[in-house]
Amino acid sequence: MNWDEKRMAEGILYTDMYQITMAQLYYRYGLHERRAQFDHFFRSYPDYGEHKAGFCINAGLEWLLDWMDQARFRDEDVAYLGSLRDPAGRPIFAPDFLNWLREEGTFDGITLRAIPEGRVVHPNVPVTVVEGPLAMAQIMETSLLNHLNYQILIATKAARICEVTRGQSLLEFGMRRGHERGVNAGARAALIGGADFTSNVGASAVLGFPPQGTHAHSMVQLFMALGEGELGAFRAYADVYPDNCVLLVDTIDTLESGVPNAITVFEELRRAGHQPRGVRLDSGDLAYLSVRTAKMLNDAGFPEVSIVLSNQLDELTIWQIQTQIASEAPRYGLSADEVIGRLIYGVGTRLITSEGDAALDGVYKLVAVEDDGGWMPAIKISESVAKVPNPGQKAVWRIYDRNGRATADLLTQVDENPADAERLLLHHPVEHGTYRYLSASDITSIEPLLEEIIVDGRFVYERPTLEQIRERRQQDMDRLHSGVKRLLFPHIYHVSLSEKLWEQKQALIAAAHAA
Repeated sequence: MNWDEKRMAEGILYTDMYQITMAQLYYRYGLHERRAQFDHFFRSYPDYGEHKAGFCINAGLEWLLDWMDQARFRDEDVAYLGSLRDPAGRPIFAPDFLNWLREEGTFDGITLRAIPEGRVVHPNVPVTVVEGPLAMAQIMETSLLNHLNYQILIATKAARICEVTRGQSLLEFGMRRGHERGVNAGARAALIGGADFTSNVGASAVLGFPPQGTHAHSMVQLFMALGEGELGAFRAYADVYPDNCVLLVDTIDTLESGVPNAITVFEELRRAGHQPRGVRLDSGDLAYLSVRTAKMLNDAGFPEVSIVLSNQLDELTIWQIQTQIASEAPRYGLSADEVIGRLIYGVGTRLITSEGDAALDGVYKLVAVEDDGGWMPAIKISESVAKVPNPGQKAVWRIYDRNGRATADLLTQVDENPADAERLLLHHPVEHGTYRYLSASDITSIEPLLEEIIVDGRFVYERPTLEQIRERRQQDMDRLHSGVKRLLFPHIYHVSLSEKLWEQKQALIAAAHAA
C-alpha cells in the first residue's frame, strides 16, 4: 500500500459502506443537516471465560481526535464513491450527494463530549457523546468504535494485570503476535492501563516511553552452532551491553546451565565495574524456577538482580505464580517477598489480543433528535431489555461514598444535578422495582464525568500527556472498591438511572409498543 492508498484507506473512508448509504438517504430526504445525538457505550465488561472484569479503563480518544482532525472528503474519495455501481449497473451515489460530501463533508459541525482517557468506566454509561448534523454524525460511527473499543479493551486487560503485579514492572511485548498495525494502538492502551514499557520501538518513539527488551533464543543457538556455547553467547551480549545485561537462561537447561552461566558472566561484569540487571525465564514452571533462580543468585551475591518472567502470562497466571511462590519459597529459606519483589513481568499475546474476550461490545446509538428547536428523545426497542439504550440528552455523574470510594455512576436527564438533592433515588437501568436510596450523609462528593472535547468543530480540550492519563487511571483505581477489582467474581458496580430518566425511558418503551 503506497502513501496515497494509505491516505484513502485510513482517511474519511475509514468507515463501513452502510454509513455512507444512510448519509445519502438522509440527504435525499432533507434530514442530513438535522442535529442528532449518538451515545457510545459498551454493554458488558470483558468476560475471559475463567474470570471476568469488574471495571474498564477508557482509552483511544486522542487517536480518534487525530483522525477527526485530518479526515475530509477529498476529490479522490468522492471519485471513488462515484465509481461504485449497484447490481443493475446504476451509480450508488448521486452527483448532487457527492458534491455535498466534497463541499460539506467535514466534522466542523460536530460537538463531542467524553469521559477522559484513563478513567474507570462501566457498562451502559455514555463514554463518548456525539452531537451534530445527522449525516456526518452517522459517518463517524465506525471509526469512533474502531478507535475506542480496542484501546478500552487492552487498557482494561493491562490494568487488571497491573493490579496483580504488586507494583513490580510490567512490560508489554505482544507485537509479534498482535493484529498487524493494531499493535500500535494496543501498545498505547497497555501503557494507559499500567504497563511500564513496551517492546514496540516505533510506538515507544511516538509515545515518549523508552522501548525495552532482552534477547532471543536464536542468539544463544547461533553461538552454540559456532562452537562458542551458551556461555560464549552470554559473554558476547554482556560485552555489547554491559550496563543493560538481561540474559535469557532457558535455551538449554535453566538451573543446570543457564543460571550458572549467567552468574559467571555477572561476576565478570561486576569485576569490570558494571551492574548486572537480570535474567529472563521463558519456559517451564515459572514459579518453581523463580524460587530456585532467586536462591542461586542470592547465594552468588546477586540479590539485586531481577528475574523477568514471560511466556503466556496474564492476570490469572501471574496470580497463580505468586500463590505458588508463597508456598515454595520457604522451602529454600526465602520469603515470598524476596522472590516476588524482584520479578518483572513480560506480557505478550494474552495482553495485546485480550485473550478470552477479543472484542468489546461497544455500540453507537441514536438517543435524541432536534425538532423545532428542541430535542426529542429516541428509543430502540429490543427483544432483550438489556439492549434498550437510555434515551435522550443525559449527564453522567460519579458518586463517592462516605469513605471516598466510587459507589455508583448515575445517569440523569441533562438538566438534573444530583448534588442538589437531599436524598437520591438510584434506579436499576433495566429491572423494575430494583433501586436504592442514598442520603447526603452517605455521600462525600458527586462528580460530573463527561467533559467537552469539541464544540461545533472547535477543539476546546487541553490534551493531557500520556503520563497524566496514567496518573488519572491510578487515581480512579485507588478510589475503586477492592471487591470491584477482584480477579474472580468481582462485585457488581452500580450503574443507575435517576427517577426522571427511568420514567422517561419507560414512557418511550410503552409508546413504542403501543404504536
